[in-house]
Amino acid sequence: MGGPPKAVAHRGQPAMPYVCQPILACCGIASAPLTGENPGASLIAEAPAQYRPRHPERTEFYQLFEGHFDSYVRCYEERFEPRSGPLRPVVVRSVEEFLSCGRLQGGFARIRCPKCHAEHLLAFSCRTRNFCASCQAKRSVLFAEKLTSDILAPLPHRHWTFSIPRVLRGLIERDRKLLGLLSQTAYAAILKSFQASFDRPDLRPGCVISLQTFGGYGANFNPHAHALVSDGVFNRDGEFLPLPAPDPAAVMEVFRRLFLERLHRAERLSATFMHNLLSWVHPGFSVFAGPPVDAAPLASLESQSRYITRPALAMHALEKLNDGKLALETPPDPRTGATRVVLDPLEWIHRITAHIPDPGSHCQRFYGAYSNRGRIVWGGRQADSPAAAAPAPEPRDNSHSSREARSTWARLVRKIFEADPLTCACGARMRIVSFITDPRVVDRIVRHRQSGRCKSDDPFEPRPPPRPRFHALP
Repeated sequence: MGGPPKAVAHRGQPAMPYVCQPILACCGIASAPLTGENPGASLIAEAPAQYRPRHPERTEFYQLFEGHFDSYVRCYEERFEPRSGPLRPVVVRSVEEFLSCGRLQGGFARIRCPKCHAEHLLAFSCRTRNFCASCQAKRSVLFAEKLTSDILAPLPHRHWTFSIPRVLRGLIERDRKLLGLLSQTAYAAILKSFQASFDRPDLRPGCVISLQTFGGYGANFNPHAHALVSDGVFNRDGEFLPLPAPDPAAVMEVFRRLFLERLHRAERLSATFMHNLLSWVHPGFSVFAGPPVDAAPLASLESQSRYITRPALAMHALEKLNDGKLALETPPDPRTGATRVVLDPLEWIHRITAHIPDPGSHCQRFYGAYSNRGRIVWGGRQADSPAAAAPAPEPRDNSHSSREARSTWARLVRKIFEADPLTCACGARMRIVSFITDPRVVDRIVRHRQSGRCKSDDPFEPRPPPRPRFHALP
C-alpha cells in the first residue's frame, strides 16, 4: 500500500481519516509476529473456537440509533435541553462513528490464509468511549492488564465506591467538569481517613479511580466513583504499613462534607442549600468498601479492573415491544420493586448517549503512590526499600502485558470471546494483506458482495442443510 489510508465518509458527514493501525471488527484485529521455537506455530497454545464476526446491525441497540437518532437530534432542543443542557458535539460524532463499527461500509481489511488461500473481509471498529459495548470491552481488558502489570503493587487492595444523592446528579450532567471534582474528593476522603488512622500526615495510599455515570437501573444517570485502593499506606521511603479495618461510615462523612464545601467554593452550590444538605438525617451520600483482595490471584484483580470500566449497556440488552417501545431487564428497583424499564426510542437514546465522555476528559485517574509524579516503583529499582525485605511474590503470568502485545487487538478478541479472528478453519495463521479505506472502492466491493453476481459464499454465515438427491429408478 502506498501512503496513508484515505478518509471514509458516512451518512453524509465530513470524511474522517482512519488510524493506520486499524481496529477491526469486534473492535479490532492486528497482526502479531509469531514467536516460539516453531516459527509457523500460533501464538495460542490451544486451538480456539472459529471466530465469527458480530453483526451489530441485527441488534436492537444498533437499529435504535440507525432509525431514530436523526429524530432525536431534531427534537433535542425542545424535549431534552431544558433538563440536560445543549446537545454535545461528541454525541453526534460518536453515534456516526458507531454506525460504521463492525460494518464493511466503513472500511475493512482483507485477510488471507497462506495455506488454503481462503480469504474474507473484516471491518474496522469505531473506538468510541463508553458507548460501543464491543470497543469498550477491549479498553477494559487493556486497562486491567496495565493495572495488574505496571501500576498496582503486589499487595492487598479494596474496592471502594463513592456515590452522591439524586439532587446533585443533574448538576453534574449539565457540567461534566464536576466529575473531576468528584474523583478528587473521593481520594481526599480516603487520604484524610487513612492518615487519621495512623496520626501521620506523611503517609499516602495507592489509589486508582474510575469514573462512571450510569447506574444499574436502565442506564440511569448516576455519577459515582469506583476506586481500587491499597489496603494500607506508604511512607516516604516506600515502606508499606497495613491498615486496620476501615470505617466506611467515617469516610462517607468526610467525603460528604468535602464535596459539598468544594461545590460551594466552585460557585455551584449556594450556602443555604449546602447547609440544608448537611442537615439531612439520611444524607444521600454512600461509601462502600469491599473485602480486601490479595494481589496473588491475578484474575481477581483483573476482573475488578474490568468491572469498574465496563460499558453502560450491552448490545443485546434491549428488547423491542409490539408498540415500538424498548424494554430492559434490571435488578429490582429498591423504591418500586420493578424489574423492567420501558421507554420510547428517543428517551433510550438520551439515556445511553448521556454516558459518552467529553473529548479529552480522563475517566481513569491515579492518585497517591500510584500517581504519575509519585508512583512507587516495584521490581529491581525497589530493592533497597524496606518493603523489599518481604518475600518476593511469584512472577505474574501476564506475558501479554507488553506494549506490543497490548496493541494486538486480535489477542483481546480471543481473550474475551475465546475465538482467534486470525486463525483459519484449516488451522493455519491468517495474514492481513491489505486495508481498504477508499469510499469508492469500499462501495463497489460491498455492492458486488450483495449482488447476485457474487459467487463466493460468506465463510461466516451458516450454510443451509444439504438437499436430498433423488435418482430415477432404472
